[in-house]
Amino acid sequence: MAVENSKVLIIVNNWGIEETELTRPLRDLKAAGAQVTLAATTMDPCETVQHDRYEGETLTPDALLSDVQAADYDLLVVPGGTCNVDRIRVNEDAITLAQEFAHEGKPIAAICHGAWLLVNAGLIAGKTAAPCRYIAADIENAGGHYVDKQVHVDDANGFRLITSRKPDDLDYFVDAIKDALK
Repeated sequence: MAVENSKVLIIVNNWGIEETELTRPLRDLKAAGAQVTLAATTMDPCETVQHDRYEGETLTPDALLSDVQAADYDLLVVPGGTCNVDRIRVNEDAITLAQEFAHEGKPIAAICHGAWLLVNAGLIAGKTAAPCRYIAADIENAGGHYVDKQVHVDDANGFRLITSRKPDDLDYFVDAIKDALK
C-alpha cells in the first residue's frame, strides 16, 4: 500500500482538540494523496484550541464515530488536546474503534494526550510509548513503558503504535505515519 492509496481515520471529540495535532496530520496526509476521514462524536463543528487555552480553527467532521468501522481504514490517528482526549477516552465508540484497529493489526498513531484513549482501550500493556510527559504515569500504570522522544514506533503485540509528545514533534510524527502507510 502507498500513502496515496491509503484511507486514514482521525477521531476526535467535537471540542478541545489541539489545533496543529489535528490539522497537520489531516492536511499533510491529504496532500500526500491519502483519503482522510475526520470522525467526531457529533456532526457539530470541531472546535480546536491552541495550547489547550486559546481558540483555534473550526473544522467540519466527515462522519460520526458511531458510523465508522476499522475495517474501512488503514490507519487510525488520535490527536491530543487535554479536553478532547479526556472525553474521547471514555467514549465507547472510540474505545471500540481503537481495539478493532489493534486487533486487525492496523497502525494507530497518537500524539500528546491521544495515548490516553489507548490506556482506556486496554492496548498499552507491553508497548513502549512517547506521549506527553503528563500521562507518563498512566502509560506505566497500564503496563506500558514511557519514553521521552520526539516519536516512537512500537510493533509489539501485533499492531504498530506511533506516539509523539507534542506539537513541536509533528514533523517526526507525520513522517512516521507516512512510513507506516508505505
